[in-house]
Amino acid sequence: MPASYRNARIIRDMKARHGVKVNEVARRAYLFVARNQNLPAQVRHQAQLQLNTFGRYTRPSTVKNRCYETGKGRGIMSEFALCRFQFRLQALKGELNGVRKASW
Repeated sequence: MPASYRNARIIRDMKARHGVKVNEVARRAYLFVARNQNLPAQVRHQAQLQLNTFGRYTRPSTVKNRCYETGKGRGIMSEFALCRFQFRLQALKGELNGVRKASW
């Protein structure tokens, strides 16, 4: 897809996915320290403060499955990263390998 057709939702989702991927190891380490009851409270508090300094798009909960063509967030076929309508259009055109219209 050309970059000119991408809307803000798709760009935001791509940014969130990249941020999560880059900071995943550090976030998990700080989470482990912050939740470990065997460590002193001061160490756990420092780990929690470090977690709070991470940006908004480093949390895994900000990543949402979206249609790669339209940016819709509902009715997504996750294997193809397409919404139902785009999946149907591309399947009828024959652009999706291994997908055929059913007839019985």
